[in-house]
Amino acid sequence: MEYQIDSTLPWYALKWLAPSTFRYFEWEMQYWLYLIYALPVLWFFKYILQKFFGQKVSVAVIKGTLSTSIWTFVRRIPDLIFFIFITFCLISLARPQKSNEKVEQWTEGIDIMLVLDISQSMQIEDFKPNRLESAKKTALDFINGRFQDRIGLVVFSGDAYSLSPLTTDYELLRSYIEDVNFEMIENRGTAIGSALAVATNRMRESESNSKVLILLSDGDNTAGNIDPIMAAKLASSYNIKIYTIAIGKEGKVPFGKDFFGRPRMVENTLDETTLREIANIGEGTFYRVSNDLALQEVFQRIDEYEKAEIKETRYRDTTDFYYKYLYWAMAFFLLWLILKSTFIMNVLED
Repeated sequence: MEYQIDSTLPWYALKWLAPSTFRYFEWEMQYWLYLIYALPVLWFFKYILQKFFGQKVSVAVIKGTLSTSIWTFVRRIPDLIFFIFITFCLISLARPQKSNEKVEQWTEGIDIMLVLDISQSMQIEDFKPNRLESAKKTALDFINGRFQDRIGLVVFSGDAYSLSPLTTDYELLRSYIEDVNFEMIENRGTAIGSALAVATNRMRESESNSKVLILLSDGDNTAGNIDPIMAAKLASSYNIKIYTIAIGKEGKVPFGKDFFGRPRMVENTLDETTLREIANIGEGTFYRVSNDLALQEVFQRIDEYEKAEIKETRYRDTTDFYYKYLYWAMAFFLLWLILKSTFIMNVLED
């Protein structure tokens, strides 16, 4: 755990003198600290000068009275106090401080509309547990990787329905996706054109610099009264980039159970032509996936392609502590003045 110090501590708290406190600080003018090492040398030279060049007085004394007494050390106390005063002045000049840096990330974001096929063929179990559940799980993982993007959801089978507008409330969006099921729309079929039109209507007033539509389907356009190619051109006119994902295997695929509880195999075909053309018009990419892993990789690739530039703003909050040591310096300076003015020190110097 990082060492912390409470800036509200009074200046006379001994914690300000602890070595750990000095390691905690950042020093704006650290070179002043190096002068502290020179203080003992200055004190030594002062002593030498006083000893050899100070005023000498001839005094008659009795032999035996020249032994060192405690007063010899007491008379050095004012000098020691004065050097402590200088030490705290140098610490204060070095500007001890602590900085806390706060980083804020922000981005203009991307508008993304997920268009999800919930027709009956999405119950086919070549994906586990079926195509729809696999698509839902992958969509949830995709949402978890986004940052400040507005994401919406359109579901379709025989009709198209806007389940969620563009939003940054990912928790709400996740709940919508988890609740998606085959009973949401009564009309059967696959209305790709209608789905594209509904998604475009949701995004047409968007002012985002980047608008993306991800269409996931396993069938041909068999319902609705809007041609998918015309709907794709309409989306392109609003600068919406379209990715199309064709989901499902070709040939025999498991679909439900037979009378004996065994997997019932049905023939599956998928005409990729329309989905390829939609992606081409929308200046996006067409993908064909035949298993869960491939579907996850496609969404990961789209996630990498459609990333907004994340910008940072850094705030630096600096707290100064020099005044704490300035108070210590003032206290020792006053103590030095008092000692220099006392009767006992005057006697010792006479």
